[in-house]
Amino acid sequence: MNQITSFQVNGTAIEKVIAPRTHLADLLREELNLTATHLGCEHGVCGACTVIVDGRPVRSCLTYAVTCANSNIVTLEGLEQDPVMGLLRSAFNRHHALQCGYCTPGMLATAYHIVTRLPRADEARVREELAGNLCRCTGYMGIVAAILDVIASGPHARTLPELTRANFEPSVAPILAARAASPITQALAASAPTAPIVGGVTLSRTAPVATSVDRLWAAISNIQTAASCMPGASVESINSDGTVTGVYEMKLGPIHARFRGLATVNFDNATRTGMVRGNGGDQDKRSAAEGEVRFQALPQPDGSASLKLDITYRLTGPLAQFGRPALVAALVDQMLRVFAERLGQAAEGKVMTPDAADSLLKLIWRSLAQFLKLARKP
Repeated sequence: MNQITSFQVNGTAIEKVIAPRTHLADLLREELNLTATHLGCEHGVCGACTVIVDGRPVRSCLTYAVTCANSNIVTLEGLEQDPVMGLLRSAFNRHHALQCGYCTPGMLATAYHIVTRLPRADEARVREELAGNLCRCTGYMGIVAAILDVIASGPHARTLPELTRANFEPSVAPILAARAASPITQALAASAPTAPIVGGVTLSRTAPVATSVDRLWAAISNIQTAASCMPGASVESINSDGTVTGVYEMKLGPIHARFRGLATVNFDNATRTGMVRGNGGDQDKRSAAEGEVRFQALPQPDGSASLKLDITYRLTGPLAQFGRPALVAALVDQMLRVFAERLGQAAEGKVMTPDAADSLLKLIWRSLAQFLKLARKP
């Protein structure tokens, strides 16, 4: 079951819904776009993924993100203005302590810990402390020399706070208090209207629906009915706290993605508007999705209705290659056609026609064809 987790990353309070199996490195890189954290062996051997958690160097490829709840996490991006890290960067340049640079972020994180914790360390001790960081290029001579150079100009007081779960940064306290006082759905719902999806893509669409606006609203404001009309979507449970656990599944050739997550749903009967905001992921594909859909049922002069949608989404991980705006727009157009037809039939109490029950696979192939057709146009 996904967990809502709060921590501080590079001085910023963060709250995320995270699958228990998500590693800290994947969260930092794929969710927060902090790509200075490199992934090498993914077995905790090479040290390229080293970050600083509560003042100590940690292998982020072996650390589950949920175990870092209430912790202070610092990556190389968070040390850009740190004076001690500035000295280390200069020393690494002077002593030619890097070549390909892949191990360098982890080396610098460990070096920062060495020079601020061991002001009298000699070469033997520095080499011992660096034993968990591997480099295939330099032979370590320049790295050791750079660290000894910075130690010699010290002692250096660390500017990073050594936070623990016992004395967590006060700036995160409001998030933790809200989380303790209310269920996950309230925390997500409270953030949904005001917190934009960073890096998200927004699409706006309107589709005709063959029913009256009152019947359309009755159908779309029923979570189970609305989900049954969306190709690939299903509701697992409507939880006691008001959250909805759902699944979105797609198959395309050898690709089989199954996103599972939580969502909050809000309805305003007076204006016939609503919003769905959710997060989910496919751990096998190491991909995640975040999305928000704002919708409104509108009456038409002929007595029928239309459905207005504003969709914002963000994909991360390997499956993000299929999230290019033009391709997604083509898929949305195909899915919306089926969704609107299904809604109209559900609202009228009719049985779905085979055409309306079109498979998601066919929709995706149609979307690819439409995308390629548009791409060939001059």
